[in-house]
Amino acid sequence: MDDHADGHAWQVGVWDRISQIYWDEIDRRFASVIAGVLARADLRAGERVLDLGTGTGAVAEKAAHAVQPNGHVLAIDISPEMLALARQRAERAPHTFRVEDGAGESIPAAEASVDVILASLSLMYVIDRPRAAREIARALRPGGRLVASVWAGPDLCDIVLFQQTAGAFAPTPPVPGVGPGALADPQPFLEQLARAGIDARVETEVLGFEFEDFTSAWDVLAGVTTAMLPPKRQREAQHAVQAVMWPDPGEPRHFRNTTQFIIAQRH
Repeated sequence: MDDHADGHAWQVGVWDRISQIYWDEIDRRFASVIAGVLARADLRAGERVLDLGTGTGAVAEKAAHAVQPNGHVLAIDISPEMLALARQRAERAPHTFRVEDGAGESIPAAEASVDVILASLSLMYVIDRPRAAREIARALRPGGRLVASVWAGPDLCDIVLFQQTAGAFAPTPPVPGVGPGALADPQPFLEQLARAGIDARVETEVLGFEFEDFTSAWDVLAGVTTAMLPPKRQREAQHAVQAVMWPDPGEPRHFRNTTQFIIAQRH
């Protein structure tokens, strides 16, 4: 198995395990990021939209409403469990959307067939970003738009600080350069987009969400991904996060997350 396939399989396993937590706990906390992506996309009636890394379909559902009448949304993800939840959402939504297996490196869309690509907090996990940039350019029509969101670094983004502090106690991922802070400096990816024929810029906005105490935050943000660690190692990870972020674990905490919006257009 090559590095890309190994990393892909590892990521599918992670996303499958946390899919229900996303549905129950994370989607609502990321609502302000979703709103920021959609506001910047300025979707119009009749447009053809692709939601890259749809997760449970939270972005796709709102996009499907925005492009009515006669618009279409295709939602893609690498995780079968996430896709199953997205299909449930599509079945219940007032305006349905299509759900398919797909990745940034292999977008299931014809050349120049998409008006807008949305990627809310998904590009940070793409393994081969130069290839993804080329795929995005291939799928977008001339003048088509890309709007994505990515986190800033741990010094500006509490969720990245939390995840990187806890993740330091876990085994090293099979591929480097992916994770919550992978696009803290988005400039290399903007250059990859430029080489593919897409002009891009970045806007930043501080957004946030709440957890009522440390235990609830740990269960949502790290409980699944650290579940394979020995109990002693789990406790060490918990203590490290508390020391950095949560001096009183019984108190609530507001996460301040500098969010970077990549706003781009194909030549």
